[in-house]
Amino acid sequence: MELLQEIAATFAAIKANTPLVHHLTNYVTANDSANITLACGASPVMAADPGEATDMVAKAGALVLNIGTLNAAAVDTMIATGRRAGDLGVPIILDPVGAGATPARTDAAGRIVRETSPAVIRGNAAEIKTVAGLSAAIRGVDSAADEPGGEAVAAGLARRLGCVVALTGRTDIVAGAGRVCRIANGHPWLARVTGTGCMATSLIGCCLGAGASPYAAAVTGLVVMGVAGELAHRSLGPEDGIGTFRVKLFDAVFNLTPELLVSHAKISETRED
Repeated sequence: MELLQEIAATFAAIKANTPLVHHLTNYVTANDSANITLACGASPVMAADPGEATDMVAKAGALVLNIGTLNAAAVDTMIATGRRAGDLGVPIILDPVGAGATPARTDAAGRIVRETSPAVIRGNAAEIKTVAGLSAAIRGVDSAADEPGGEAVAAGLARRLGCVVALTGRTDIVAGAGRVCRIANGHPWLARVTGTGCMATSLIGCCLGAGASPYAAAVTGLVVMGVAGELAHRSLGPEDGIGTFRVKLFDAVFNLTPELLVSHAKISETRED
């Protein structure tokens, strides 16, 4: 199946199947992650209590792990829930928010990778470089800038871990399964709204929950976010700012169709021999 067909089929499957996506995520962006999940046609749940999280994941189609608001108890819950997901065959997407900013974040991301075997890891260039064991420039939980060599780092990490790596920036890169996709969709205002990276992670989780392969899920989720950002900005009036843009972003995802998504996708792909 051609990649554009995979994207269309994956997005249609979300709306057809309404997968339950379990989030263990950060409190800054939890509401936005829940709403973007609903907007694309899936169903979110945020059961973070240690006594409930491992039971809830048994009902889910995918598990989102996001370390944005880090604490030791939350990481332990993520690992226990991730192990349970692995036993059940529930795919995991990890968002190593701020990995590299502090030793605690770097260690937490490393533990989760080692102990839960995520199907997809999504992060900015600095976070992905940190997970790969390389030095990176990071400020707080934000990458200082897009960094060179991202495609090689993503592809190398994907091969080493046997997973899909989604690196987001001016051009998004998805590497895994002997394939590399470059996604040129998006708008600079996406970087001016808190949580758009977390929302992209949730969208990938929705695609995983709908049964897509990790590679197709990562590509589709990032194309959805990029296209929605373009459409949201295009619909703004002259006096609208980032608050209206944020609301328009949800509207754009809600109103997307597989056909509209494919018609706006700006992707290129290479495959390993």
